Amino acid sequence: MRGAAATRRPRSPGSARRRRGCSQATARARPGGGAAARRPPPHALHRTLGPAGTVVVPSFTPENSDTSRAYLDIVRGLSEEAGAAVRAAMPAFDPDVSPAPTMGALAELVRQAPDARRSGHPQTSFAGLGPAAARLLAGHRPDCHLGEDSPLARLYEADAQVLLLGTGFGRCTAFHLAEYRRPAPPRRLYRCVVASEGRRHWWEYEDIALDDSDFARLGEDFARARPEAVSTGRVGAAPSRLFPLRAAVDFAVGWITEHRAGSS
Repeated sequence: MRGAAATRRPRSPGSARRRRGCSQATARARPGGGAAARRPPPHALHRTLGPAGTVVVPSFTPENSDTSRAYLDIVRGLSEEAGAAVRAAMPAFDPDVSPAPTMGALAELVRQAPDARRSGHPQTSFAGLGPAAARLLAGHRPDCHLGEDSPLARLYEADAQVLLLGTGFGRCTAFHLAEYRRPAPPRRLYRCVVASEGRRHWWEYEDIALDDSDFARLGEDFARARPEAVSTGRVGAAPSRLFPLRAAVDFAVGWITEHRAGSS
């Protein structure tokens, strides 16, 4: 997911510096720089929210899982032996040092900030800066990617704002919370490498079957249905959207229930 969320809503992305609040942000960059270098560093975003503001970004680590889309893309076409070598080289998740390279430059800047906090999920951790970061990121249950026991639910309770920074609704992680709130969501098994007592081992767990394949369509329908809720503008050179996380999730629950097969 790319974007940012704040508990108080500025009039547009470009006017964020006029207000204070708590923000959840995500932005991804193309490998090698480009737009990433022009995006504001995390402390600049934090300053726009004022001393009471908090910035939160996803710091996901699909690189340590053999059930992730990233792994399946890497091993497609490889021999069984080569696939086993990829799995053997996967590092165990460590919230203090594990990078989140696919989340982009902004997420990595937040994660690596000296005063940053990070939640403990081995696949879908979040990093944050600000006075509410510890509270928002606490209690991220390891068998709950993005549901009621994740920072997304805490951000929903905090009435945070989402800033999609240089990306579209197809990357909006906030919509995943709605997948947990639909009737009888499908479930599946996940596996990843974790560490305990200094030893690396594989851990398997069950959680909601996450699916972002229709998020772009969902987001456009949300923007059409709630035009007053979605502000557009630019943050630096990046085209951006700003909207309330709670409104987006509430809309997505109904939309997913109506549009996905198996929902009732």
